[in-house]
Amino acid sequence: MSDDAVPTLLARLTLEEKAALLGGSDFWHTQPVERLGIPALMVTDGPHGLRKQAEGADHLGLNDSVPATCFPPAAGLASSWDVDLLRRVGEALGRETRAERVAVLLGPGVNMKRTPLCGRNFEYFSEDPVLAGDLAAAMVAGVQSQGVGTSLKHFAANNQETQRMTISADVDERALREIYLTAFERVVKTAQPWTVMCSYNRINGVYASQDPWLLTRVLREEWGFTGLVVSDWGAVDAREEGVRAGLDLEMPSSGGTGTRRVLDAVAAGTLSEADVDRSVRRVLELVERSRAALAAPGSFDVEAHHALAREAATRSAVLLKNDPAGQGPQTAPLLPLAASGGTVAVVGEFARTPRYQGAGSSQVNPTRLDDALGALREQFAGAREVTFAAGYDPSSEDADAALVAEAVAHAEAAEVVVLFLGLPASYESEGYDREHMNLPTAQLELLERVVAANPAVVVVLSNGSAVHLEPWQSSVPAVLETWLLGQAGGGAVADLLTGAVNPSGKLAETIPVHYLDNPTIGNFPGEHGHVRYGEGLLIGYRWYDAHALPVAGAFGHGLSYTSFEYSGLRLAAGADGLEVHVVVRNSGDVAGAEVVQVYVSDSESTVQRPEQELKGFARVVLEPGESREVVLVLDERAFAFWHSVAGRWVVEGGEFGIRVGSSSRDIRLATTITLPGDEVGTPLAADSEAEQWLAHPVAGPALRATIEGTPWEQMLFDPQHGQMMRAIPLVRLTRFPGFPVAEDELPRLLADADAGA
Repeated sequence: MSDDAVPTLLARLTLEEKAALLGGSDFWHTQPVERLGIPALMVTDGPHGLRKQAEGADHLGLNDSVPATCFPPAAGLASSWDVDLLRRVGEALGRETRAERVAVLLGPGVNMKRTPLCGRNFEYFSEDPVLAGDLAAAMVAGVQSQGVGTSLKHFAANNQETQRMTISADVDERALREIYLTAFERVVKTAQPWTVMCSYNRINGVYASQDPWLLTRVLREEWGFTGLVVSDWGAVDAREEGVRAGLDLEMPSSGGTGTRRVLDAVAAGTLSEADVDRSVRRVLELVERSRAALAAPGSFDVEAHHALAREAATRSAVLLKNDPAGQGPQTAPLLPLAASGGTVAVVGEFARTPRYQGAGSSQVNPTRLDDALGALREQFAGAREVTFAAGYDPSSEDADAALVAEAVAHAEAAEVVVLFLGLPASYESEGYDREHMNLPTAQLELLERVVAANPAVVVVLSNGSAVHLEPWQSSVPAVLETWLLGQAGGGAVADLLTGAVNPSGKLAETIPVHYLDNPTIGNFPGEHGHVRYGEGLLIGYRWYDAHALPVAGAFGHGLSYTSFEYSGLRLAAGADGLEVHVVVRNSGDVAGAEVVQVYVSDSESTVQRPEQELKGFARVVLEPGESREVVLVLDERAFAFWHSVAGRWVVEGGEFGIRVGSSSRDIRLATTITLPGDEVGTPLAADSEAEQWLAHPVAGPALRATIEGTPWEQMLFDPQHGQMMRAIPLVRLTRFPGFPVAEDELPRLLADADAGA
C-alpha cells in the first residue's frame, strides 16, 4: 500500500463514518465506506481449514460452508512438533483463504491446556507455551506469506468453556507472563499476525475486550504488535471502553449499538476522537494490506492439499505403546502389521465413519473424506483379508449386545484386531467443557470382550482431548493416539499401522493416570463468576514433575518403529545464545524421525521454579545407522523468570541444568552451566522487613552501624530468635521502646539508599 493512502482516507472520513468502521457490517464482513472506495473485508473461521459460509451465517458451525481442506486440528498438529510442517500447512490454508477472497483466517488458537476437560482443547496446541508458540508462529507465517491475514486467539487466559463469556480468570502476573501470555508473545514477535482476537472472559476482573494493560501496554508497547485487535464474536461489553483500551474492531455487527456508544462517548468527552482515529487507522491499514490478494485471488490444487493433509495426519499421530502380543516366544512388537498373513479384524464404527474434527466454529466442510477401513482394505488387497464389525453405536451410551457379539466373533477368527475407539462428537465442543476423561462405557465393555477373545489388539484412538488410558492400556499390546486427523486421517492411519510411514508424533500434553491427579482440582471450573488459577506456574508436566506423580503418557512421549541413541552433548556460546549440541543416531533398521527436546532446570532459586521446562526442540529425520548433530539455541529468556517486584524478566545468576531427551520423562543426557545473571535491586520501603534493609548494599551498612553495640544488635542476630526479629518491618521496629532509629528518620534513610543504589 502507498505510504499516504491511510492518512488520506482517514482525513476524509466523517466522525460518523469513523465510528461505523469500528464495527462489522454483518456476521463476517467489516463495514464499507462506498463513497471513498473502502471495501468490506470478509473474515472467517479457521484455524485448521477455511469455514466460509455461503449463506445462513453463524459462529458455531451449524450451517453449511464451502468445501475446503480439513487439516488435523491443533491437538493433532501439535503432536508433530514439526515447525516446517506447520508452515506448509499454513501456506495451504493461505492459498485457500485467498482463493475464496477472504482477507483474514481466524486462528490459530494458542491458549494453554490448563485442564484436560476444556471442551475446546482440540483447537489448542499444548500445555507448554514454547511448543505452542513456535508451532503457531510457523502457521501464521505460512498463512500470511500468501497475502492474507491471521487472527491469533483467544487473547488471553481463555482456558475453559464454562461461563466463558463472563468468567474471571484470576491469575497472578508471574503465571500470566510465564505460562499464559508467552505463546502469544512468541507469535507476535516472530510472525506479526495481522490481527489478534481478544477473548470473551475477564482477567482478574477486567474484560479482555476493554483491558488497556493487556491490549495496549503488553501487546503493543512491550511486544511491538502493529496490527489490529478484533473482538471475539460477541465479546464486547462496553464499546467505548474497548476503543480506549485498544480494541479496534467489534465483530459481528452490533446493529449500530457500538457505533452509537462511540459517538455518544466522544460527544460527552469521555472518549477522545484521537482514540477513535487510532483504531480507524488500524482498520484502514488492514483494508489496504488486503487489496492485492483480493484483487488476484488465484486458486489451489485440491489433490495436493489433500496429500499434505495426509502427511500432516501421519506426523500428528502418537504411538503410545507397542509391545509383543501374547506371552509366547514372540518378541517382535505387534506393529507394524505384516504385509501378508492372517485376517485383520477391524472393529469400531470410527473406522468406517471417522471422527476427524471438533465441533463448533472450527468445523470444516471437507473436500473429501478418507476412512481407515477403506484405506486398510486397499493396502492389504490380495494379501490379507480385512473384516469389519461396527462394535458400537457412537450416538449411544449403552452397549449393543448384537454389535458386541458380532465384534467378538470377528476377533476370535482373526490373527490381529485393530480396534477403533474414541470420543463421540457430543463429548467435546466449543461452548461447554467435558464432564470426565473416560471413553464411553459401551466402548470400554467392547474392549474388554474383544481382548478376552483375542489378545493381539491394536487400539486406535480418535479424540480431540486426552482420555483415560488406565487401567485398560495394560491389557493391550499397542495403542495409537491419533487425536483428530482431518479429512485424510483414514489413509494416514493405514500408513502408520502397516509401516508405510514410521510414527514420529510426540505428546504435546501430559495424559494423567487419574483425572484427580491434574493440577486444576479444586480450581476448576470456578464459582460465583471466578476461577482461581491456584496451581500458578505448575500446569501440565510441571505439576506432575513437582509432585512426582506417575503419568499414563508423558509430555513429549512417542514411540517409533526404530530406535535412537543420543551422545556428544556439549554447550557452546553462539551469536544468538547458548548452543546445545547433541548427536542423534538412528540405531534401528528403518528410517525414522526423532524429536530432540531440551529442558532447563534451576535447582537453586529465590523464587519457585518448575523442576524443568521445555526451552527448545527440533525434529530430525535419519536413515538406518545415520548420525547427525542437532544444534538448538537457548536465548536469555530460556533461563529467565518474571520478577514481579522489578516488573521485568530476570536471569538469576547460578547453575542451570541442561537436559536433553526424547520426552520429559526420558532424559538421555544432562549437563550444567553457570551464568552470571542480572543485578536486581529490591526496592526498599518503610514497611520492608528488617532483613531486606540489612541486605541492602547502602542501607544495610548504615543500619548495622546504628545498632552496633546496642541490645538490638544481639536481638536481630541472635542464632535462635534473630530470624523472627529480622522478619519485622523496619517501620514497626522503630516503634519498639529503645530502638535506635526513629520513624521520622526513615524517609532520609530511604533517600540515601536510592541515591547510593
